[in-house]
Amino acid sequence: MIDLGLMKGNPEDIAQSGAYALVFPCGTGHMMGLDVHDMENLGEQYVGYTGGEKKSTQFGFKSLRLSRPLEPGFVFTVEPGIYFIPELIDLWKSQGLFKDFINYDRFEAWKDFGGLRNELDYLITPDGCRVLGTIRKPMTIEEVYQAKNL
Repeated sequence: MIDLGLMKGNPEDIAQSGAYALVFPCGTGHMMGLDVHDMENLGEQYVGYTGGEKKSTQFGFKSLRLSRPLEPGFVFTVEPGIYFIPELIDLWKSQGLFKDFINYDRFEAWKDFGGLRNELDYLITPDGCRVLGTIRKPMTIEEVYQAKNL
């Protein structure tokens, strides 16, 4: 985001401030199985959190659905995404939020982009983890361009 000129400043400061949530308003993944996705109204804290952990109230961080030690047998998804939500961009810009970190003028050109997400599903094993599925997804810029040209 910094390289594209959309964000500015120190990445750690951007994360701590919550400014990143303009394009990343949700978590990076969640447990998989029955009744684990979008559990906000059903008791998400019982699935993705352990007894002593509390969900953050900060926009962005409050959407994290998984914050617990992973154990063998757990299946979960890692699905980072970036979303350009015109209404959210306009709202934050009108409120003057995070002007030290967000270059709102650069965001104008991205409002119609929509977003993207890269999802992989994992099984935790006694020795680590394994990716579920048989298709290897391109993970680097070079691999994406190679796959595009096949």
